[in-house]
Amino acid sequence: MSTDHSPSQVGEETLGAEQEQSVTPLELFFDLVFVFAFTQVSSYLAQNLTWAGMARGAAIFAALWWAWVCYSWLTGSVDAEDVLPARLVILMAMVSMLLVALAVPDAFGDDALLFGLAYFAVRLLHIAFYPIVAPPETRQAVFRIAPGFLGGPLLLVVASFTQGVTQSALWVVALLIDYGVVYIQGVQGFHVTVSHFVERHRLIMIIALGESLVAIGIGASGLSLTTGVIAAAILGIVLVIAFWWLYFDYIVLAAEKRLSKEPESKRAVLARDSYSYIHLLIVGSIMFVALGIEQTLAHIDEPLGLIPAVALFGGGALYLIGHNVFRYRDHRTISVLRLVVSVVSLALIPVALQVRSTVALFLLTALFVGLAVYETIWSTHRNRLRSATVSSD
Repeated sequence: MSTDHSPSQVGEETLGAEQEQSVTPLELFFDLVFVFAFTQVSSYLAQNLTWAGMARGAAIFAALWWAWVCYSWLTGSVDAEDVLPARLVILMAMVSMLLVALAVPDAFGDDALLFGLAYFAVRLLHIAFYPIVAPPETRQAVFRIAPGFLGGPLLLVVASFTQGVTQSALWVVALLIDYGVVYIQGVQGFHVTVSHFVERHRLIMIIALGESLVAIGIGASGLSLTTGVIAAAILGIVLVIAFWWLYFDYIVLAAEKRLSKEPESKRAVLARDSYSYIHLLIVGSIMFVALGIEQTLAHIDEPLGLIPAVALFGGGALYLIGHNVFRYRDHRTISVLRLVVSVVSLALIPVALQVRSTVALFLLTALFVGLAVYETIWSTHRNRLRSATVSSD
């Protein structure tokens, strides 16, 4: 039996099988390069502890995040595991993304051109291949957004030939174009397989949380395992566990249920807003918390500096703010308790500047663990949702 497929047949078959598609080993393999890329961003932040360094680190992460987002939508439409051309494109994109990750530490300096060219290659592969295997309506959607999806990355190449304010301004414009095109042009024509789409974002959350664990190891590297270092490491991992709990315990369940109930004509818009956009805040905040944990371990007997303190406590606040924005977009409600805890987290920044870094980490960990415990035991919204999920299973 022949196994050859025309592009149109591939698109029809992948669309028809969409409801049964699950995350494939190839997608998991593809995500590994982002593990390295995220680690590189954390290293960049640690080596550039200035406000400009934080802003540039955030810009680099935003570019990396959008590249991952683009491919998460692509692999949600095409069974890249079974379609050989798709598999090759994903693997070629991995090679290019590795070069991007290698260039991250000097993405605004000597390696700016390498970063820009490699990043443009990643995005070009995505745009060039998508229309070949996608259904006709998705091809039209890709053609509609292609100028912005390629124009933004191309500006990063142009930015590599500049410096200072001009370079930073071009980065801002490039990201605005890249992120803005699907907001202005819309996502009509794209299809979302709910279980696959949500699972992809669950996995990238695990990768981001794993980066926080790596930060503990980096921060403790070369240090004697004194009582203080061990205590800080334990506090760090407990904080990461609390982050995991607050997202995976019920937030993601509510979001998946909401997305599955959305009419097909509006589902892609909700997926774009809740996951492609809003998860930038949630995942990005974890990168800054990881920096704060690393700096805590690196300066175990000293107060945190202003920037590490803002990264740790501000990152924690941003994490919960992201959750509330996520919830508001999906359900038009917010968690008042999570909003209060985010405000308290910000209010603790001046305290963190006066006490030992371990004490500061303890305060943040206690705050988030307390939130998780309270919601798990007393939140009627959480318990009702968990009960409904168990009953449906």
